[in-house]
Amino acid sequence: MSMQQQKAFLQEQNVRVETVHFKALDGYALTGMLYRPTSEIKASIVLSCATGVPQAFYRRFAEYATQSGYQVLTFDYRGVALSAPERLKGFQMSYLDWGKYDLSGAIEYLSQSELPVYMVGHSYGGQALGLTSNHDKVKAMYCFGTGAGWHGYMPFKEKIKVQVIWNLIFPPMVAVKGYLPWSMLNMGSDLPKDVYKEWRRWCKNPTYFFADPAQAELHHLYEQVKTPIYAVSSLDDDWALPSSRYAFMQHYKNAPMKFINISADDFGLKQIGHMGYFRKGAEPLWDTILNTFDEISA
Repeated sequence: MSMQQQKAFLQEQNVRVETVHFKALDGYALTGMLYRPTSEIKASIVLSCATGVPQAFYRRFAEYATQSGYQVLTFDYRGVALSAPERLKGFQMSYLDWGKYDLSGAIEYLSQSELPVYMVGHSYGGQALGLTSNHDKVKAMYCFGTGAGWHGYMPFKEKIKVQVIWNLIFPPMVAVKGYLPWSMLNMGSDLPKDVYKEWRRWCKNPTYFFADPAQAELHHLYEQVKTPIYAVSSLDDDWALPSSRYAFMQHYKNAPMKFINISADDFGLKQIGHMGYFRKGAEPLWDTILNTFDEISA
């Protein structure tokens, strides 16, 4: 679909889309897209992306949610897609910055209005809520495919594949480029070297970054979250099966938690995997999110 066709489609669907620029809490400039219905807006949703997945991937969900009266903010984390510097080589940051500063900034941006703020997180996006300083402004979070990242939770074939990628493929690529050229493998946006290094280290442990002595304060941070959470895992999502999900989500100790297992058959799909939660055809799944948010707001 061309840009002109896309604009015509959005107009027909009564969706207004604008590029927005806002600051992360530490002042880093971020770029997002704000999707708004032309009719009355009843609440806001912030979409927190998976690692290396550009915000454009979530466009269909954002457009769909506007049909139910929600405005949706998607955005790229620092170092990714529209929020990346001109050169990734030498760009310094922590993987945790995406939640600590970037997501916090997005929540703050939406909180300028009096509308309720909800959150939808994908993979890392579901992890990120616990890193924010303003999670109390989020009424509820639906997250998909959020897990601990350890290969031991994966089926045998995926386990071997992931270990080969981490230990044989990625290291020489990063050594040559100075960043992770993920796009060369059609796996997502290129990632800063610091993100790659921390991600690789934490994925070696069953409890992810909670096992890192340098990140001991994370236990306390996640205990502070009291936002209701709906944590969804598809039974064909090899990267975040229920065991992996629980290994991470258990650290949201004081958040009302509902674990939801789904299968592709439940929604008339052939497969969901790790990315299918937000692909075309997942509209029945999106209805469950929006209906839940409607019930909370009622």
